[in-house]
Amino acid sequence: MVVSFSFIRFLRVSAAFAFLTLLASYSFAADAKPSAAPPILPKQFSGWTAASIQASASATSADPVNAALLVEYGFTDFAGATYTRDGDTLTVKAARFADASGAYGAFTFYKLPQMQNEKIGGQAGSLNERVLFYQGNVLVDAVFQKLTAMSAAELRELAAAIPPPPGNTGNLPSLPAYLPKESYEKNSARYIMGPVGLDHANDGRNGAAISAQLVDFSAGAEVALGNYATSTGDATLMLISYPTPQIAADHLRKIEASFPPGNSQTIFDKRTGPIVVIVSGNISSSEAKALLASVTYEADVTWNENTHFTKKDNVANLLVNVIVLCGIILGFAVAVGVAFGGVRILVKRFWPDRFFDRPEDVELVSLHLSDRGPSGAELPAGTVNPNNPSGLDVEVVVIERSSPDDPSY
Repeated sequence: MVVSFSFIRFLRVSAAFAFLTLLASYSFAADAKPSAAPPILPKQFSGWTAASIQASASATSADPVNAALLVEYGFTDFAGATYTRDGDTLTVKAARFADASGAYGAFTFYKLPQMQNEKIGGQAGSLNERVLFYQGNVLVDAVFQKLTAMSAAELRELAAAIPPPPGNTGNLPSLPAYLPKESYEKNSARYIMGPVGLDHANDGRNGAAISAQLVDFSAGAEVALGNYATSTGDATLMLISYPTPQIAADHLRKIEASFPPGNSQTIFDKRTGPIVVIVSGNISSSEAKALLASVTYEADVTWNENTHFTKKDNVANLLVNVIVLCGIILGFAVAVGVAFGGVRILVKRFWPDRFFDRPEDVELVSLHLSDRGPSGAELPAGTVNPNNPSGLDVEVVVIERSSPDDPSY
């Protein structure tokens, strides 16, 4: 053959290189980082259209005054837009957080006591032309130029267009659910995830009974506050949740030890499971005990790991990708074989005996092993041909080999 063994080795190396390249590409695709988060706000909804949407990853863009608080709640990015329709305008600001707990906490911070509750998104409140609501892990503050009877329905459509949070990050915190409903003062609930939020809560309405240092947020604590009407005034109920009952008991002892004797402020406390309950303010002993008794921890087993399979964890997806990879490799091998054979056929058709099967490179060895004698005459029956003692009827044997001048010979 004219095609050298070095060329065959080149094809083998090329096929191995292509296989390794495909394998590396597959591994890189499996380990690739997830795509960027989708835009918070849509370009249009319910006839409202935004000329442009401003996006930022800085909490200062969302609220320059309370940027540190937003970061504490897990702020990730912000979007703002002015929508127009038939000459009217609607200004929308939206802040996205790492999970729904952050959006809910920020909602309790910005919600005003005089706001009316609305059925938009997760929870909503309205005051005149302003509507505040959260949907998943996004907090939205919308201000209409002019309210209509369909404004709430339009904001519901906006809430539906907000991208949902991934996995379990859409779960709301369970601690605020332990705030009793009896005697609760409207819109006074506050969910706090760090010391900045607790300092903001000490505004004279949700005064916390203890400091952030005693709460110890570094131990995994979270706080819920609520105001309650009593016969003598207002009282504040403070719930502090810790990861385990043991940690809660240890912090309760430290909290009780911090109360100086003869404190003018009446403070009552107890522990129920991993929750420390503290009542303070203008409240009688009997009312405080009744309020403490209304908070009872009920153990609820929750699965706090992702319940969905990623591409790496899904065995079925892995098998499908293996089959696809095998198909790609098989297709590559077939393509290489067809290309190699096709090139050879085309070359032999258009340039016969020039590159492949040249006469000078082909040797034909004819062995005249037949029943004819040396002179070519037919031998009598029973006579043994000296050129073919075995009696095998072999006409011609063709041997194709490379020329001695070929390096692979």
